[in-house]
Amino acid sequence: MIELKVLVVDDEPGMRAAVARSLEGLTMTIPLVEGEVVFKVTTGESGEQGLELVESFKPDILLLDYKLPGISGIEVLKALEAQQPDMLTVMITAYATIETAITATKHGAHDFLAKPFTPSELKAVIKKTAKHLLLQRETKRLAEEKQHVRFQFISVLAHELKAPLAAVEGYLYMLRDQALGPELPAYDKVVSRSITRLQGMRKMVLDLLDLTRIESGSKRRELGVVNLAEVANTALETMGPDAKAKNVTLNLECAPDLTMYADRGEVEIIFNNFVSNAVKYNRPDGAVFIRVSREGELLRIDVQDTGIGMNPEEQARLFGEFVRIKNEQTRDIMGSGLGLSIVKKLAALYEGRVELVSEKGKGSTFSIFLKDAPRV
Repeated sequence: MIELKVLVVDDEPGMRAAVARSLEGLTMTIPLVEGEVVFKVTTGESGEQGLELVESFKPDILLLDYKLPGISGIEVLKALEAQQPDMLTVMITAYATIETAITATKHGAHDFLAKPFTPSELKAVIKKTAKHLLLQRETKRLAEEKQHVRFQFISVLAHELKAPLAAVEGYLYMLRDQALGPELPAYDKVVSRSITRLQGMRKMVLDLLDLTRIESGSKRRELGVVNLAEVANTALETMGPDAKAKNVTLNLECAPDLTMYADRGEVEIIFNNFVSNAVKYNRPDGAVFIRVSREGELLRIDVQDTGIGMNPEEQARLFGEFVRIKNEQTRDIMGSGLGLSIVKKLAALYEGRVELVSEKGKGSTFSIFLKDAPRV
């Protein structure tokens, strides 16, 4: 529930009481703003008292009479200009002229309510003002949240790139200073490590571009019939050398004619991420099992490994951006921490979902469920 405070400043007791009665129990809902809106009303009888109440009551909406004893409504507006309170002002006036409107608007009035007015007219103006105020605040909140997310994103990216850059820089200094002696073969390992680090940074940049294109909707999609056995076999061939180095066997169960209507590049990203992780986080002499099948209108891809597995806490964090599970077993495994986040976003494009079953020390099974893309 959202409570908006309304301050009524008018020198007529009957007017103040009538406004308070009309707004008592008034509720409304606003699209994009969560919760029902209710109103709390307090009143003041002069401009001077109104200024005091703005300070103490901190209203969201000010109903301000144009003609007041002592300082006028316009003078109240002028005084509030310097304070810039987070509220909107509706002028109540029996002198609804163009000059009045221009003067009041110039000093910050949001709307006008001409005397005499009915309860329905009052409620309509209050609802319109409340909607404008809350949407304005929501826009500001989202802008601040976006700025905060951008700052966090850049901070994490800088942190993730700092270590490999420092490593490559150190290796280059070793080469420059001939720290390992004058013989070139002595530097083979240094060069190899530098290449590995640079490949990791390149993958991070490419993953980041994929993620940005998907989130912004700017990724160009080329939809067509995709043979899933072909895509799966390509992913296995790509990871073949890494699997062979660890003696990990790769097993595929997929009908040779199984197809779906999709963007081939997106399906490749899904297979490549799942199979790559299944190999990287597997144990030596382990195995990977890929199963592709149809379940009603959904296509299902399961990738099971016999690797290190994860505890529930690690599983809960896994699909966030730049998230990599770091422990003694994963310390030397390179990755951008973006792959599974991209997969999850791709699943959403196909009205699907991603599931994970894992047990520490016993391996993991990643499953993704996808609908065929709409045919255009």
